[in-house]
Amino acid sequence: MLFEQLNLIEPILKALQNEGYTTPTPIQEQAIPIVLERRDLLGCAQTGTGKTAAFAIPMLQILHENKMAGNQTKGIKALILTPTRELAIQIDESFAAYGKYLNLKHLVIFGGVSQQPQTNALRGGVDVLIATPGRLLDLVEQRFVNLSEIQILVLDEADRMLDMGFIHDVKKIITKIPAKRQTLFFSATMPAEIAKLSGSILHNPAKVEVTPVSSTAETIQQSMFFVEKENKKHLLIHLLKDKAIQSALVFTRTKHGADKVVKELSRAGIGAEAIHGNKSQNARQRALGNFKSGHTRVLVATDIAARGIDVDNLSHVINFELPNVPETYVHRIGRTGRAGASGIAFSFCDMEEKEFLRDIQKLISNAVPIVTDHPYAMSDTSLTTFKSLPQRPSQRPQQNGPRRSFRGGDARRYSGNNSQNRHN
Repeated sequence: MLFEQLNLIEPILKALQNEGYTTPTPIQEQAIPIVLERRDLLGCAQTGTGKTAAFAIPMLQILHENKMAGNQTKGIKALILTPTRELAIQIDESFAAYGKYLNLKHLVIFGGVSQQPQTNALRGGVDVLIATPGRLLDLVEQRFVNLSEIQILVLDEADRMLDMGFIHDVKKIITKIPAKRQTLFFSATMPAEIAKLSGSILHNPAKVEVTPVSSTAETIQQSMFFVEKENKKHLLIHLLKDKAIQSALVFTRTKHGADKVVKELSRAGIGAEAIHGNKSQNARQRALGNFKSGHTRVLVATDIAARGIDVDNLSHVINFELPNVPETYVHRIGRTGRAGASGIAFSFCDMEEKEFLRDIQKLISNAVPIVTDHPYAMSDTSLTTFKSLPQRPSQRPQQNGPRRSFRGGDARRYSGNNSQNRHN
């Protein structure tokens, strides 16, 4: 099936084409028609299955159709509740991508930052609000946010919100939303309290259940580098000086981060281009074309922009930052080692990303081998934080020749062309 077969409007199809989307994932194929029928939906699905597009695409179409019919008011029409700021930002970027050719305003709000820019943006009017529960409840109580005109409510990763202690806030928020609405409820698991909550807020829901990708190709040789956050750029430059890396797709979490990495590489004399949602379509296509042709050796991308990138014989994927969603790791490194070819995936892990690494290893049911001997290795004091990650010395991995099989938490020694510790 193609997206064209899902009765989507032309502006959305055009945006999906720009993103390189042609074929919907199983959850998108099942959920989009249900949501377009304006039915409630209960989805048992993890991030990594294409879940965000499964609800964002039909929501945008419904809101656009309502607007064209003159049925829209000035208030917030759709609310997406999600447990973390990282996921909230990713969802907001998805709405920007899929709704590029629609006249709909979206905004993301979360805690841990000043609320003033968020409240200023709210005054300008918002159609779709993506929020973490705590900050949203704060702004509701301060009367910066009015939820009385919500037509569509999405609860994303409900079980994780339960684990993080947000369910009480979620229940309070729901009491402030009109009872007559469309509700889309997503959870990877269904513990008793989540099942009870879904039963209390959904009306005759359609059910969709899919499983995420959870294994990595055997042809991909994975390596993990423990490195302080401020030394990641130095380590990346050090690795890229190895000419054995013929082409590298480097992943960052944010658009700003992608631009920053390109600047650092350029200063070091390494040709690189960035591809992300803030770039024009022409700029993105030009960067991708240069990378595919070999004119540019390094392409730095965000996850949203990287969807649709399919490069033959990509030698390396480098996770400059670990993704906060473990399935994303599988998708990222799966861009190398395709069709039986071999590939190499390097990943950088700093102190703040320890939990992300654990989630990744839990998902793939294996420990990613650790490189212990590199110029920017963490100090022994820092490494005590990672005691729970088993390490055993082993030989330096070979980048050429027969692929070795690494199991468990084998530690590796790595040395590039210059092992001197440089911090300049």
